[in-house]
Amino acid sequence: MTELATAPSSGSPATNRPPYRMGERELLTFVSAVMALMALGIDLMLPAFDDIRVAFDLGVGSPETGKVITVFFLGLAVGQLFYGPLADRFGRKPILYAGIGIYLVGAVGSALAPSFEMLLASRFVWGLGAAGTRVVATSIVRDRFSGSAMASALSQVMAVFMLVPVLAPTIGTGIIAIAPWQGVFWFCVVFALVMATWSLRMRESLDPAHRRSLNLRSTFGGYVEVARTRVTGGNMIAMMFLQGIFTTYLASSELIVSEVFDRETQFPYIFGAVAVVFAVTAIINGRIVVRVGVDRLIDKVFVVVIALMALSIAISLQAGGRPNFWLFMSVLALTLGSFMFLMPNLNTAALTPVGHLAGTASALSGSVSMAGGAVLGTIVSGYITDSTTPFSIGVGLLGAGAWITVLVVRRRSPGTVIDRPHHAVEPIAPAV
Repeated sequence: MTELATAPSSGSPATNRPPYRMGERELLTFVSAVMALMALGIDLMLPAFDDIRVAFDLGVGSPETGKVITVFFLGLAVGQLFYGPLADRFGRKPILYAGIGIYLVGAVGSALAPSFEMLLASRFVWGLGAAGTRVVATSIVRDRFSGSAMASALSQVMAVFMLVPVLAPTIGTGIIAIAPWQGVFWFCVVFALVMATWSLRMRESLDPAHRRSLNLRSTFGGYVEVARTRVTGGNMIAMMFLQGIFTTYLASSELIVSEVFDRETQFPYIFGAVAVVFAVTAIINGRIVVRVGVDRLIDKVFVVVIALMALSIAISLQAGGRPNFWLFMSVLALTLGSFMFLMPNLNTAALTPVGHLAGTASALSGSVSMAGGAVLGTIVSGYITDSTTPFSIGVGLLGAGAWITVLVVRRRSPGTVIDRPHHAVEPIAPAV
């Protein structure tokens, strides 16, 4: 893999910079595990939804448990706006430690919550903490890679990251089988402490020459510059629509599997199988994006995604909202799996023009996509009860919104293609 690292500051040659303590493989695995903190905060507790309904008297099959996911995403969205400028001022490692600290407060608070309202409040705080880990993870990749090499790196990160949804529901089910349902929250506490310890091996990736002052004018100016960069803003909105689809799936998948298909006991395995498709497509994207090019791959995959979404709507309508399980889930898995050809590449396209504001850009991009996606996902999932039709139609509308946004950005911003090859200027040295 090629890499475009941040250039050293003037008068400070790369050879004088401290050696990397992590090799490339360990670095990408570490970043994936940092991202997994966010995923664990979502996927590990899905099997606990029934227990949460009972514990807080929400009623059998209540969609209220979906709020446990959406408030987490809202915390992610809000928190990133603060972490981005802080990461560009103080560096990535201090913000990582701050994020993990708040993450631990939210996880412990969720485990001890005496009411559903307190659980939601703690989940929001948990999301605030996870926001810091997400901003840092994305910023580290942008610090060390650029262009199609960055898209390839993000795909490798996402491939490892997607192992979490494969394993988390099964792990969550196992924890609940031997301990109270709050045990899934304590597992996240332990994992966060492990990541804090591992991070001691990581060298600060922010070049001192790129540190920004921390004041209202500088912070606001940074966000304005990112938002006014048309390619960045447009791809950010496209990711928001796709995040809305992903939020809808997370909030309603347990309900669809249990109520529509009557396969409640199989949910961890079904959810994991879909996640395997995510991981496989992420690996494939990492291998082909350098050859095909970021923009060309986005264009081709969107055509396939829209066709799959149209097929899902037709299947649901033809069956009156209760289609054949194998047919519907196969189309859904292919549709969601295709996102791994879109999300890393859209993120790359968004961050490429604003590499000097990696933390701020990552924060604004993540905040807009998470907040907008949480709102859109909540709206769509609120219509889903005992039929797949609202799900298919809602997902189709969000997918069309993402595609149209990308087409408009491409038409209004010609000459912004980032498919040119990128060459390394500072390769990662072997671990020492």
